[in-house]
Amino acid sequence: MTDTSQSPSPVPSARSGPASVSATRTGARTYIGRNARGSQVLIGPTDAPGHFTPGELLKLALAGCAGMSSDRVTARRLGEDFASTIWAHGESDPAEDRYFAIDEEVLLELNELSEADKQKLLVVIGKAIAASCTIARSVGGSIELNKSINAVPLHD
Repeated sequence: MTDTSQSPSPVPSARSGPASVSATRTGARTYIGRNARGSQVLIGPTDAPGHFTPGELLKLALAGCAGMSSDRVTARRLGEDFASTIWAHGESDPAEDRYFAIDEEVLLELNELSEADKQKLLVVIGKAIAASCTIARSVGGSIELNKSINAVPLHD
């Protein structure tokens, strides 16, 4: 990660609160994103080392939200120490300058479960994400979101 200790401070906003975030310019097409809790992320083009593009942050928000939304129901069935990786795949359409589709791929170790229990878990995870993922619920009307667990498509 790039050293952010010398980065510019955000200009204060009268509207800022616990749910506010800021993006402060650090250079040509590069920014540092901050939240009220003091966390930081570097934002910039693909050729800026250590930076996430806005599109990557969108996909990370979807993947992280899917994981957080399904974490408790998955832990109840697989144990608190279950391993999971969630990928978000998709490229923006350069002609339209937008994302039309993003595929979320949840990868879990399910070898210990029976086929029936695997199917039940897929349904429970799908319902948890559909009900609780604020990011997917917010962008789902504008972007086609496809979800799968271990290559099995989920349907809302």
